[in-house]
Amino acid sequence: MLLAVTLFAAMNLGVKGLSQVPAMEVVFFRCLVSLLVSFFWLKNLRVYRWGQPKNLSRLLGRGISGGIALFLFFVTVQQMPLATAVTIQYLSPIFTAIIAMLFLGEKLKNIQWLFFAISFAGAVLLKGFDERVSWLYLGLGIVSALLAGVAYNFVRSLSGREHPLVIVFYFQVVGVIMGGAFTAFNFHLPSLSEWGLLLMVGLTAHFAQVQLTKAIQGERVGIITSLVYLGAVYAAVFGWIFFGEIVTIPNVFAMGLIISGVLLNIWVNNKQ
Repeated sequence: MLLAVTLFAAMNLGVKGLSQVPAMEVVFFRCLVSLLVSFFWLKNLRVYRWGQPKNLSRLLGRGISGGIALFLFFVTVQQMPLATAVTIQYLSPIFTAIIAMLFLGEKLKNIQWLFFAISFAGAVLLKGFDERVSWLYLGLGIVSALLAGVAYNFVRSLSGREHPLVIVFYFQVVGVIMGGAFTAFNFHLPSLSEWGLLLMVGLTAHFAQVQLTKAIQGERVGIITSLVYLGAVYAAVFGWIFFGEIVTIPNVFAMGLIISGVLLNIWVNNKQ
């Protein structure tokens, strides 16, 4: 899990370094690299990559919601301090729980709504404490987290119905189509260093997902999801070293509220 978090942090660092490349173009190359790896992996496993026809709507729903969420996340990484963008994305488990309540019939305890409020209060305080964060990009970050929650629920609804790599494959296919449609008309020719960063983003994202899957399969989810939040520490350190982004004490307090609210929610779920 620590390896997965480190690889995701490297991916975010690469996206931040590609601030001159349109976010949708970054999505295209990130998904293209992972698509190629997934294609040959599925071929080696002799798994039918297109899944079952009855699951097509869910597979496409996961791909579309996840693709748009990824695009918006990359936009916030490029336009906001790295630690702030990463922390706002941590709101996605809250949206996952609420959507699961509405559409999958899962129940929430009353205390969990208090924890949700704590996290959202932290997001609002981030805007108030940091003039580098605009309402526009804060809103885009929250929408990204919401759509990530939608994507996670599609994945959960496909549990036991499709091979995990098939679900991943559809996500990459949709990402390549969406990103390719934009890039075809708004192509930014990357420099040599940008080509290297694009390759790094694709490879680190793919293998981070592999390590994350292995970790979830081998350990209790509560422990694993807690370790995910080390990514905020990576983001703060990388943002400071590579981009001179200072994280102030008020910023730390606001980010702490977001993470605390999510972790308390996870604790209640595990206890239940």
